[in-house]
Amino acid sequence: MLRPVNCSVWRTAKDVQVSEIDFNPEFLVRIIPKLDWSAFYKAAESIGHGEGLPQTVISEFENDEDFLKKVHHILLEVEVIDGELICPESGRKFPINEGIPNMLLNEDEL
Repeated sequence: MLRPVNCSVWRTAKDVQVSEIDFNPEFLVRIIPKLDWSAFYKAAESIGHGEGLPQTVISEFENDEDFLKKVHHILLEVEVIDGELICPESGRKFPINEGIPNMLLNEDEL
């Protein structure tokens, strides 16, 4: 899994859309071990959708349908439409417009 070095990005959300997606526990069981859980948890909290989500992955999560449904909801059904990503090291804000983050730097930031 690719991860940026020393740059966890926090979100702030002005507009969040929730869409219903078919629940697929097999997919979640495969993807959860690949998540940076700490970053996932903090992102969910920062956009107001972390309620009921544990700070660490629970043991035997594969057999806990309630846990899998919470992860499914946050990972697949919640989308930030407008907001920003903020680098905690530099403080640089990257806008999210219409669900698309703009991660380009300005010329003076290169």
